[in-house]
Amino acid sequence: MIVVVDERNLVTSGYSAWFGREGISTTGFSPADFGDWVDTVAQSDILAVEAFLIGECSNRNHLPIKIRERCSAPVIAVNETQSLEHTLELFQSGVDDVVRKPVHVREILARINAIRRRAGVDVSGIQVGPIRVFSDGRDPQINGMEFLLPRRERRILEYLIANRGRRLNKTQIFNAIYGIFDSEVEENVVESHISKLRKKLREALGFDPIDSKRFLGYCINIE
Repeated sequence: MIVVVDERNLVTSGYSAWFGREGISTTGFSPADFGDWVDTVAQSDILAVEAFLIGECSNRNHLPIKIRERCSAPVIAVNETQSLEHTLELFQSGVDDVVRKPVHVREILARINAIRRRAGVDVSGIQVGPIRVFSDGRDPQINGMEFLLPRRERRILEYLIANRGRRLNKTQIFNAIYGIFDSEVEENVVESHISKLRKKLREALGFDPIDSKRFLGYCINIE
C-alpha cells in the first residue's frame, strides 16, 4: 500500500486510480488528516505501508520527520515547480527522493525500488523454498517457472512472504492489499482470495504452504 498526501482530493483520487491499474492499493490523506493518522495509527497498519508520496502540502517539509518517527518506508516528494531551492529544501526535510510532475506511476515504483535497494533491501526478489516473489508487478515463480496469479492473490503472496516469520491477521492483509480506508470492499474478501491462492499453490507444490490458525491469522510455512 502507498500513502498519498495532498491538499487536493482530485490528486489523491487520481493517484489511487493510476496505482490501482498497476495492482497497487493507495490511501489518500489531506495534510491535516495525515498528521493525526500518523501519530495514532496502529504499528501493524503503518507497517503495511510500502511508501509515502507527498504532494502539495503547506507543511510538507515537516511530514518526513513525523513519518520517520513511526516508519522507515521510502518517502518521495512530488515537486510541481522548477526551483532548485525548493528541491533542496525537500531533501533537507528528510525525503528520500524528489520527482517532478508529470511523472508516470511506474517511474515512482521504480524509484521506490531504487530507494529500497540503496537501503540494502533485495528488490531482485525474495526466495522462500521453491517460491520467488517480486515487488515490481511481476508474477511469482515456482521452481524457476512463472506462476501466473490475479493481482490480488499475487499481492497477498508477496505480503505473506515479505513478512515470513510473522503471523498476519485478516485485517493486516486487507489493509496491505486494499488500503486502510477502503469501505467499498468487505474484509471477508481476504478469505476468498487466500482460499483460491492456497488451492493453486497446493496444485503447483503438492502441499499447502500457507498455515492458518483461527483468530491468529496466516503465515508462510515452508521448511
